[in-house]
Amino acid sequence: MKLNICVDIDGTITEPYYWLDMANRHFGTDIKPYQVTTYDIHEVLKVSREAYNEFYNLYAETLHSKAEVRENAEIVLWKLNQQHNIFYVTAREQWIKKTTENWFVKNELPLAELHMLGSHYKVERAKQLECDIFIEDRYENAIQLALEGFQVLLVDCSYNRLPLLPGITRVRDWIDIYEEIETIYEKLNKAEARIA
Repeated sequence: MKLNICVDIDGTITEPYYWLDMANRHFGTDIKPYQVTTYDIHEVLKVSREAYNEFYNLYAETLHSKAEVRENAEIVLWKLNQQHNIFYVTAREQWIKKTTENWFVKNELPLAELHMLGSHYKVERAKQLECDIFIEDRYENAIQLALEGFQVLLVDCSYNRLPLLPGITRVRDWIDIYEEIETIYEKLNKAEARIA
C-alpha cells in the first residue's frame, strides 16, 4: 500500500521567510521572522494588498528562483517519493509554473505531479488526489483540510501558532514529518491487516 501525500511548497518545502529580505528592501521595512505572525504578508509589512501584489508581480520569478530549501526536505522528499505517491499542491498561479519547475530541478528535488491552483483553497484537489496526508504551513488551509477529514501535518512557523483541530499534527521539521508519516503508515497497515 502506498500513501497519497500532498505537499505544499512555500513555507513547507521552502524556508518560510525567504521573501522577507527583498520585501524589506522594497518597502523600506525591517521586519524580522519572529514578527511574521500572520500568513498575509501585506499585513505583516503594513502595506495595502494592492501594493504587495504589485511587488509580488514584479519580483515573483526572482523570489521563487532564489528560495532556499528547508533543512532535510530534499532527503525526506526523495524517500517519500520512493515509498509513496507525492503531489505538490500549491496556491501559486500557472504563470509561475516554469520558474517553479526549474527551482525543483536546480535544487535536485523529486519531480512529482505539480498542481498550481492559483488559490489557497486546496480541499477539492486533495479529494481528487485521494490524499492521505497533507503537509502544509498555512493555518487556514490546515483547518479547512482537517474539517474535511484529511490528516494534516502543519509545519511550525511563527504565523501558524494557533489552536489545532483533531486531524492536525504540528511538526517542527522534515525529520519530524518523516517520522509522523511512518507512524501513520504503520497504523494504516495494521488496520488493513486486521480487516483482512
